[in-house]
Amino acid sequence: MRDAYHEELDSIGDGLVEMARLVGSAIGRATTSILDSDLKLAESVIEADQRVDDLQHELEARAIALLARQQPVATDLRIVVTSLRMSADLERSGDLAQHVAKLARLRFPERAIPHDLHATILEMGQLAQRLMAKAAEVIITKDVDLALQLEQDDDEMDLLHRTLFQHLLDDRWKHGIETAVDVTLLGRYYERFADHAVSVAKRVVFLVTGEHADDLQADIQPATGVEGA
Repeated sequence: MRDAYHEELDSIGDGLVEMARLVGSAIGRATTSILDSDLKLAESVIEADQRVDDLQHELEARAIALLARQQPVATDLRIVVTSLRMSADLERSGDLAQHVAKLARLRFPERAIPHDLHATILEMGQLAQRLMAKAAEVIITKDVDLALQLEQDDDEMDLLHRTLFQHLLDDRWKHGIETAVDVTLLGRYYERFADHAVSVAKRVVFLVTGEHADDLQADIQPATGVEGA
């Protein structure tokens, strides 16, 4: 019975990894669809989000069944509850990738992104995909150090997000209000996607240590400062 119980716990982790990989792929393909004005690719991203939703529902059902049957305590309870929260982060990440694809579909056959912003959007999309790949690795390895690195990696996304706004506020902006709204929304989608990847990693920290990531980082930073002195 205990072996079956732990197999079910492992299956929840496997489901989270699959969700992370699916939404990471989705944000990459959605980025291509909006930069290339590829309607077929955009539609495939939109349709594929159903698989992410289905996985979340399956994971929730397994987790609730475990809570009801096994009444886990201590670490096992933390695994189940934290997994439910991670699945919500990952499902929302899938929705954000879908939003990018829907914007590509909305503006087709026109390109939603001006040429002078292509490089920035491409970089945001690639970074979002890398962050989610790291989050998937953290789920698999339970590597606390790698998990804590994600928040630092997310600073790069914040810089790119600010770069978009600098373009929008530039007096030389010539692409009109509609495009400005599209770019604003798009920047927000990528920024939030990255936040969810970081949130997943932070939840793994809590799962492993029983402590919140922000508290651990606060403890680590002063020590680092002493070493560098």
